[in-house]
Order: sequence, then structure tokens, then C-alpha cells
Amino acid sequence: MSEWWKKSVVYQVYPLSFNDSNNDGVGDLKGIEEKLPYLSKLGIDVVWLNPIFESPLVDNGYDISDYEKILPKYGTMDDFLSLLKEAHKLNIKIILDLVVNHTSNEHRWFKESCKGKENPYSDYYIWKDPREDGSEPNNWGSTFGGSAWEYVPSRGQYYLHCFAKEQPDLNWDNPKVRQSIYKMMTKWFELGIDGFRMDVISLISKNPEYPNAPKEVPYTKSYYVGASNGPKVHEYLHEMNEKVLSEYDVMTVGETPNTTSKQALLYTNPNRKELDMVFHFDHMHLDYGKYGKFSDIKFKMSDLRNVLSKWQKDLAEGWNALYWSNHDQPRAVTRFGNDEKYRDKSAKMLATLLHFMKGTPYIYEGEEIGMKNVPFDSLNDYRDIETKYFIEDLRNNSEPEEYIRKCVYLKSRDNARTPMPWNGNEKEGYGFSNGKPWIKYSPDNKNINVEDALKNPNSIFYYYQKLIKLRKSMAIITEGDFKLLNKDDSDVFSYVREMEEKKLVVICSFASKKVNFELPKELVKHISNSRLIISNYDDSNLELPQKLPLCLRPFESLAYYIEE
Repeated sequence: MSEWWKKSVVYQVYPLSFNDSNNDGVGDLKGIEEKLPYLSKLGIDVVWLNPIFESPLVDNGYDISDYEKILPKYGTMDDFLSLLKEAHKLNIKIILDLVVNHTSNEHRWFKESCKGKENPYSDYYIWKDPREDGSEPNNWGSTFGGSAWEYVPSRGQYYLHCFAKEQPDLNWDNPKVRQSIYKMMTKWFELGIDGFRMDVISLISKNPEYPNAPKEVPYTKSYYVGASNGPKVHEYLHEMNEKVLSEYDVMTVGETPNTTSKQALLYTNPNRKELDMVFHFDHMHLDYGKYGKFSDIKFKMSDLRNVLSKWQKDLAEGWNALYWSNHDQPRAVTRFGNDEKYRDKSAKMLATLLHFMKGTPYIYEGEEIGMKNVPFDSLNDYRDIETKYFIEDLRNNSEPEEYIRKCVYLKSRDNARTPMPWNGNEKEGYGFSNGKPWIKYSPDNKNINVEDALKNPNSIFYYYQKLIKLRKSMAIITEGDFKLLNKDDSDVFSYVREMEEKKLVVICSFASKKVNFELPKELVKHISNSRLIISNYDDSNLELPQKLPLCLRPFESLAYYIEE
């Protein structure tokens, strides 16, 4: 099979919020199809769609009630096939979200499983007897609050749900479950899709002992002690590859929470025949606080540099999935850059840093126009199940309302889920919909929108477009080795990509002031052979300056190509 995904750039579409074609306030498949020319103009190769399957939408589609039907709000199967056909005409591939750690409690498998212990689906989910006092089988908490176990009187047992109680975990130890999943995957591949992003795939194999979690482990992630990177996860993924994935020229990316870079290599080393790449979370945890994700702590650039360079090194024989944000994370320019005075410059700097690393870059919708976190008027405006739980949890811990508002503003998943602004006209629903949107619009849409970005030749959009073109034209970006530079610099993240006699030097400042940068001595001798291939300042030096140190302006990024 070819490895086309190594040279690809992926664009993530959140269907609920991308484009509404029928003005019911919800994005849909026809709306996505309408915007394919825009995505083609950007230059991306692959579109990843968040779940489009039938679902009660308790967790915005990550609770699937039928894997083979399209959610009516999004359209029909014919609409999907039309989208797939038109995307392929533009040489854009489509990958879907595979959510098979759990289903919805409305799925027919689960409804049957609840009826008793003697039916074909009784063992499709993870059921456990109560302890002697009738309590839960262990002390695991769920991601969205409360126990990870729910009691069902008809069976006299508890079922496991690592997420909401409406999302029961499937029992992957049951071969019938695996075969049902493989059969479903095959049907989608036969329809012509180009791969899957696999939701929390590192959780599918549980420790058969179901051990209690230590008290010091955060309650909402306590199931990690027995659910992440379990004893048979690699056996099951190898089986999936053998029975399904190896039959098609497709890409796979696994979401692997609580997974180290060393463990990730087990998933991604091509000799093992499991997955092509994985999403890690190490850089997403750098600003966690006493309540975990919901904090007002700022990341340290040195920590970010250490994490990203470690993954570059440790997955040299595997493959990295490169991302700043997605549907589960706040906006990148707010989190890692400066979303006020230097929004444009820091958004471009972050793009530069990421797109020149080794791996497949992922762009989350709106990232290419520099969308930032949303200043909702009220905490009641948030729609996300996780956010609602943490608002209540922080209140129960007697935290001040002002602190809660700040934490939620900084970290809520809803920051990434407000509708895509296609223009700056509020009366037109910013080009998203003429109906009432399922979630409020960001007030920043008036100044941050696609229409304005396309009119400005120096916009963040066109900067992304240029980065993508460079990636397609320069083999060193996808094939070169990665080497960290100036690892102790307090403000500048710099690295070099090397291939044969060629070098690509990437210099990115995270400072909001001017700072000096010392070019390593081994590169100084190549100054005369260098040329600037991209910078987020229009007047940057075209060659590495003879006079060193280099003075970097706020959030300045520079990429120099050296051919010895």
C-alpha cells in the first residue's frame, strides 16, 4: 500500500458547525459539499469528518445509535455519497470518525443486552455484578462526572461507561463484537471512504482485574488505570489491520489518551501493522491545574518544546499526527499564541512551527483564519456536556464565579464548536445559516471571517496555503530528520530538518517583545547559502543576516532553506 498520508494535510470538519444548507441552524453534508472549492483553494488533501452517524447527540455524535445510517439532521446516505464523489473529483479524500470503544445506549445492541444474560447481545458490553453491599464494581469515575458504572435492574448488574452513562463501553474481548465492527468498517470502505480517525482507540482493551484506582488519581480519569493501553489492544488492532485495513489503500489515525511516545511507537511502527499515526495529548496537558483541564494556568514554552521534540525523536520510526487544536480543545491562537495584538503574527508562527515538523499536519476548521476562544455572555450559553459538569463541579468546590468563567473561557470544548463564520454579516448568520444556530455565534465573527480573509492577500488563510504548497514541493519537510536547536532558549523554539546536503532551519519566537536569537555555530558557516522560504513578517531578511545574533520581533517566525 502507498503511504500517501505522509505527504497529506488534513482538514477537520465539525459537521454541526461548518455550513448549514437548509437553514435549520445545524450544519449538514450538503453544506460541506458547498464549501469543497474553499477547501480545495486552501490546498488540503484530506477532510476528516466528526461523527455523521445516527445519534441522540448526548455527546455531539460520539454516542452512535446506528453505525450504518446518517444522522437525519446532516442529510441522507445519498447526500454523503454525493459529498464523497465531489470531494474525490477535487482530489480530496474523506475519512470518517470511528467510535467503537462505546456506542449510544440507544443502539439496538445495547437495548438487547439490557434484557438479560441469555441473548445474542448479552456479552456485547462490559457487565459486572455489584459488590456485596450492592455498590459499583470498582471506584472508577467517568470523564463527564459521576461513577463509570450504571446499574440496570433487568440484569441486576452494572455496565461500564468511561464517558457519559448514555455511552456504554463495548466488550472487545467478545469476538462477535469485533467481527460486527470489522463488517461495518468494510461496508464504509466499499462505499469509497479513504480512512478512519479512531476515537479513544487506546481504551478498547480493559484490564480483566478491573483494579481500583489510587486515591490520588483524578476521579474523572481514574478509569485509565484499567482501560488505557490494555493487555490486548495491540492484538485487536493488528487483527483489525489484517482483516480490514490491509485490504484498502487508506489512512488511519488513532486517538490515544494516556499514551507515552514509547507506547505510541507500538501503535505506529509500520512493521507491526496496526495504525498509521496517533494523536497524543502530552502538549494538551501542559496547562492543566488542580481540576485538570479546567484551569487558568499558562503553558511554559520550554515544556512545549520538550514535549514536541521528544515525540519527533521517539516516533522517528513511526509517524506523528501534528495538531494544535480540534473539537475537544480550545482555539490554538488563544491557548498557545496571543489572540489580541499579535493574533495574526502568532497564528502564523504556530502554523510555521507545526507544518515544518515531521508528520501529518491537521488543521481544525477556522484555524486557518485565526479563530479564537469565544467570550460568551453567560455560563448558560455553553452546550458541551463536559463543560456543564465542570461548571457544577467547580461551584460545588466553592470556587468564585469569576474564576469559573475564566477557566471555562480558556478550556471549554465549545470554543472550537461555534459556527464557522463565512462572512462578517450578523444578519446573515455570518454566512453559516439563516436559522437559529444550535449554539451561539462568536461575537468576533464580525472581524474574523472567511470573506475578509480571502480578500486580504496577507491573511492567515493565504499563509496556510503557502505552507501547504511548500510541504508538497519540498521533500525535506516530509522526509528530513528532525534536530532541536538551542534547547535552553527561554523564548524561541527552533529546529532544523536535514536531508542529504540540505537543511531547513525553522525559528519561532513565542515572545511578545523583541528578543535576540543565537544561531548555532554549526549553521553559521552556511549563512551565505541560505534563503528565506517563508516568514510571518513581510520585510524579513531574505538571507540569514551576516550580523548575529538575530533580532526577532514579537512572535516572528522564519524558515531558511540551506543547500550546501
